[in-house]
Amino acid sequence: MIDLTLTEIAAATDGRLIPGPADPGLVVSGVADTDSRLITPGDIFVAKPGEETDGHLFADAAVANGAALLIVERELAVAVPQIVVDDSVTALGALATEVITRVRALGRLRIVGITGSNGKTTTKNLLAAVLERVGETVSPKASFNNEVGAPITMLRVTNETRFLVAEMGASGIGEIARLIRMAKPDIGVVLKVGLAHAGEFGGIEATVTAKTEMVSELLPEDVAVLNLDDPRVAGMADATRARVLWFGLDDRAAVRATDIVATASGTAFTVHLPDGSSAPVRFKVLGEHHVMNALAAAAAAHELGVKIDLIVDALESVSRAERWRMEPLGGRDDVSIINDAYNASPDSMSAAIRTLAQIGAERGRTIAVLGAMSELGDWAGEEHDRIGLQVVRLGIGRLVVVGPEARRMHITAINEGSWDGESVYFATADEAFAYLSAEIAPGDTVLVKSSNAAGLRLLGDRLGELYA
Repeated sequence: MIDLTLTEIAAATDGRLIPGPADPGLVVSGVADTDSRLITPGDIFVAKPGEETDGHLFADAAVANGAALLIVERELAVAVPQIVVDDSVTALGALATEVITRVRALGRLRIVGITGSNGKTTTKNLLAAVLERVGETVSPKASFNNEVGAPITMLRVTNETRFLVAEMGASGIGEIARLIRMAKPDIGVVLKVGLAHAGEFGGIEATVTAKTEMVSELLPEDVAVLNLDDPRVAGMADATRARVLWFGLDDRAAVRATDIVATASGTAFTVHLPDGSSAPVRFKVLGEHHVMNALAAAAAAHELGVKIDLIVDALESVSRAERWRMEPLGGRDDVSIINDAYNASPDSMSAAIRTLAQIGAERGRTIAVLGAMSELGDWAGEEHDRIGLQVVRLGIGRLVVVGPEARRMHITAINEGSWDGESVYFATADEAFAYLSAEIAPGDTVLVKSSNAAGLRLLGDRLGELYA
């Protein structure tokens, strides 16, 4: 974070400063966090009340870890300065807005905002890998993309930062707009609109409205990077004043991929850019669907002046999308474990299963270990049915369904009528692990896929360790 005095931080957050033993002119430059365990000397601890606990209870731990300042909603008996605000999350966003405004005034910082129902974190990682080769780049840790995580990322910006890659997620209308008011992008990227979080949004049309916020506030001098292959995203061109740069597999896309070949070691393709340049890419990230994320990253990088050779070199340097996202594990006895259980929506689940069918056919038997897809609301039943049918119709060798919320996939697979014992169900991950430990054979390719809430990412890790 840039240097700010206690008085400046209090003014930015509209809070009441209690300087304690420190002078109001004390300069603070540490990053902010709501987790006391992550606080290091000089940092700002933001005490956020939560559904299960209250951050104010961990203020002493934050001070013990070296916090220089607390942002709180009630005055505490601590030995460091504190700023009392009405709402700590709102104050966090206001502080991020102040920092971004000051740094942008220097004329160096360029901001890329990324949203979509799927692929945000992968695209963020790919773009950051490119831009880090050009200048100081700040991007979110993991999936820091909400009203808390996004401003925490923004506050890591310094006067030397060239690029901020901001992942912007939402579970309702207005949330992306709120993040954009903190840090309006120069380039807004929309990847895909699907049923992820549809239960929270209230339907696909509400999801479209929310994701459109990424480009509706852009200025004519800005750029909207839009997926031409997704009709819902393509329709956003009518909602923005910015210049539109299309990416996709469609021949009309200015940034596109051709000659795509998916294998067990990644995906090969040729990338084409608007300046007429093209180059082959040997992309190590598993799954043909991640080519679209690579194209989005390439489009944003191109708009920031990065040449194709550097873009390709950076894309080829990335070996996995993210922890627990199409992460290749195992190897012993030629067993391949693909741990993709950090998140799941109907689109990402379907894409992962198609990848399993594609790359597993080269090797031997395929096994899909699937858990529930969360936050689908009224669409949950039919979407789990659709996945069960897809597993059968793609000829996956064995389906292992884990958890009561996912059991419908197992029933649907059985009812499809073409299998006899190829689908099994277990209530817990421990039961599934015991079964798989005895069932997996040399040469098998195993996909572990579920929403984060289902907890199968740990099952994937256990299987990876078993066959390491």
